[in-house]
Amino acid sequence: MTTAYQHLYINGQWTAPNSDRQIRVVNPANGELFATVPSADHHDIDAALHAAKEAFASWSATTAAYRAGLIHAIADGMEARKDELIDAVIGSMGCPIALADELQVQGSIDAFRSFAELAGHMDDSETFDNYITVKEPVGVCVLINPWNYPLSQLVGKLGPALAAGCTVILKPAEQTPVQDLILADIIHNAGVPAGVVNVLTAVGADIGEYLCSHKDVDMVSFTGSTVAGIKVAQAAAPGVKRVCQELGGKSPYIIAPGADLAAAVRYGVEDVMINAGQTCCALTRMLVPAGQLEAAERIAAEVAAEWQPGNPRHPDTMMGPLSSHAQQSRVQQYIELGINEGARLVCGNEPLDAALSDGAYVAPTIFSAVTNTMTIAREEIFGPVLCIMPYDTLEEAITIANDTPYGLSSGVFAKDADEAKQIARRIRAGQCYIQGALFNTDAPFGGYKQSGNGREWGLTGLHEYTETKALII
Repeated sequence: MTTAYQHLYINGQWTAPNSDRQIRVVNPANGELFATVPSADHHDIDAALHAAKEAFASWSATTAAYRAGLIHAIADGMEARKDELIDAVIGSMGCPIALADELQVQGSIDAFRSFAELAGHMDDSETFDNYITVKEPVGVCVLINPWNYPLSQLVGKLGPALAAGCTVILKPAEQTPVQDLILADIIHNAGVPAGVVNVLTAVGADIGEYLCSHKDVDMVSFTGSTVAGIKVAQAAAPGVKRVCQELGGKSPYIIAPGADLAAAVRYGVEDVMINAGQTCCALTRMLVPAGQLEAAERIAAEVAAEWQPGNPRHPDTMMGPLSSHAQQSRVQQYIELGINEGARLVCGNEPLDAALSDGAYVAPTIFSAVTNTMTIAREEIFGPVLCIMPYDTLEEAITIANDTPYGLSSGVFAKDADEAKQIARRIRAGQCYIQGALFNTDAPFGGYKQSGNGREWGLTGLHEYTETKALII
């Protein structure tokens, strides 16, 4: 059943859009229409930003305790409507039901709630001999979110923005807008003042430049591709706006000599295959000692076989479709390129079950004997594709790991955590996962080089939405 959403959320009201254009949200598991949503235009942007600007003075003056209470109230509303949020994620981007709760929804709710406690840090100050520093909210923020973790990325921006006392415009990816509209209703029912949160559904290419360059915007937080991030920065630059970007990655994973190879390879394969490989910090370059390459290939193939694509509504499915047929085509082109470049295909590229023919599915794919000059080792594929790369010495592995324009994430699995941490310190990336660690929403998240600017999550993420003021005594 297709749900037709008719309104945008502007200034505390469900508002008819200025245009009658609609965005079609397609279920990537079967190609069927899942929902339609309004397509905001420049007039809608003007109205939303005017509301956010007007609301900022009073909202930024509220107490941290008041803002924390509303964050908890929103989280409570998300808990009450969790099934709707799960359904939105499954229906619009194909995450399997077996993973959608913990991976996409409940973890997001818990992380959002954590910002209630962090709101109190806005009252912190530092006193020095002749001056005091305080934090103040940066202002009106545009929050542009991706389709791969649509709720998680949303709350990773909205949580600190609200905790800091900023007002916001939420702009979801056009592929996955439904959870933002559900959240707007939750926010409304929680009693958040009018204008503090506004939700605009639109195609990014149509409104992105106007939105990011608007005179009433103080900050833009963007998660997406590096190419799109550059355009966001260019649009924001003339207004000297704060820009926080979490962009692409091609993250290295060093399995050091002496590591538990079976455990290390399993961790690396599962890290790539979860969410059908559509994870910006996925450890897609697995570096293994050359003498263990054959064993690593065998283990990797065995693990990949556990991640066969299937209907995301079936409880046994661990890998659903990619987010769209366009993304499926893009990933398949990279697989063909890898074969043509001479990489050894360990598994993948085989025909899928006929029952999946209407969906945007790609089989788990592993290449071995990949060199760092190959395109599949240089560019972000954003699908269930892993590159296994042999090395002769640990120095060579570190050199290969750092030979990339990206620096979002990394991983090290060594004989023990102490050795792994020593190796991790030499990798130029914003995060490093040690001995099979999992994503942590309390830790700063962001990248070096072309993987972005700024950090999300935790106290560091809160500070991205603040200005520092010095009171000179």
